[in-house]
Amino acid sequence: MKIVQLITQMDTVGGAQVHVRDIAHGQEKIGHTIYLVAGGNESNHDIFGKDKSNLIYSNYLIRSLHLIWDLKAVFEIRKIIKEIGPDLIATHSSKAGVIGRIAGWTLNIPTIFTAHGWSFTEGVQNKKKWFYILIEKAIGLISDGVITVSKYDEQLALRYKVLPKRKIITIHNGVHDIQVNKKVEYVDRVPKIIMVARFAPPKKQLQLLDALNRIRNIPWEMYFAGEGVQLEEAKNFVEHADLMNRVHFLGNREDINDLLNKSHIFVLLSEWEGLPLSILEAMRSSLPIIASDVGGVKEAVLQSINGYVIPRNDSSDLIDKLTILLTSPELRLEMGNKSRLSYENNFTYDKMQEETLDYYEKVIQTKKNKYL
Repeated sequence: MKIVQLITQMDTVGGAQVHVRDIAHGQEKIGHTIYLVAGGNESNHDIFGKDKSNLIYSNYLIRSLHLIWDLKAVFEIRKIIKEIGPDLIATHSSKAGVIGRIAGWTLNIPTIFTAHGWSFTEGVQNKKKWFYILIEKAIGLISDGVITVSKYDEQLALRYKVLPKRKIITIHNGVHDIQVNKKVEYVDRVPKIIMVARFAPPKKQLQLLDALNRIRNIPWEMYFAGEGVQLEEAKNFVEHADLMNRVHFLGNREDINDLLNKSHIFVLLSEWEGLPLSILEAMRSSLPIIASDVGGVKEAVLQSINGYVIPRNDSSDLIDKLTILLTSPELRLEMGNKSRLSYENNFTYDKMQEETLDYYEKVIQTKKNKYL
């Protein structure tokens, strides 16, 4: 197949960007021709390293709403796609999802949108939520198919009737396997907690820091990987709480897998999510998880099996679950092993890629049959 992968931005490293990079490289390796179209410019697309073949830059595709630029983006993307002549357009992120589906509809090319978490998910302000719902309902009329990365997001779309059930499918995110060190827990070792996330909404590093400050009598070390606009606020909290020797800010790191392998507990606190790749990566590394009950998190983190899902903003429950895992090395090991098993059965890259390509072919065939 000749496939266009379209995403709004590739100049930040988030779950959608990593997903597109991995799926594009994987599809290319098995013989498909992939064109990746993204907003920005060449200097900002470091996520691809030196391999930037078939990467096309859009001058007008930007994240924020801008009527004139958005109209220009529709015509620009339409022109790019028409010149490529793909069998299918796969779009990712809200803005590219709308513009790409309009362009594909005008060219009569099958177009799929992958929702890496809806813009109208729980936790989003009501005014914004209903604005995005109306947009998705309108664009759903010309959508050929939608992939959600969690059952939660599929049910959310059906609840708000943004598109009919026949046009939507859930394909869970998946990540490539790595060499994992066998976990050994020692009673006298200080447990290492890790959170891998940008210091920006919807992530909630400050909630975690506040909870850890309240259980400072228990041995622990905290490692944050990531940067962002809220980093300085977090550093100030640590300094004022006199936790500088126990909290470590690592910045953006290329060795996340090694950091996970050396950790004992993974935490991800958020206001909203789709199905976070960082949780799947932690499960792959045999870690117990503590995460906010948002989006599709409960589809990966099974309560009291491979970790704990806590109500959003419930600091009391967070402290309780942190205390349990910090003081129970045997439980950490047991839950970590169950994380790894769940990853192997449900969240591998190969499983995701196979299901995705099957759905691509189904949408292409459905479109053909419609005009026979």
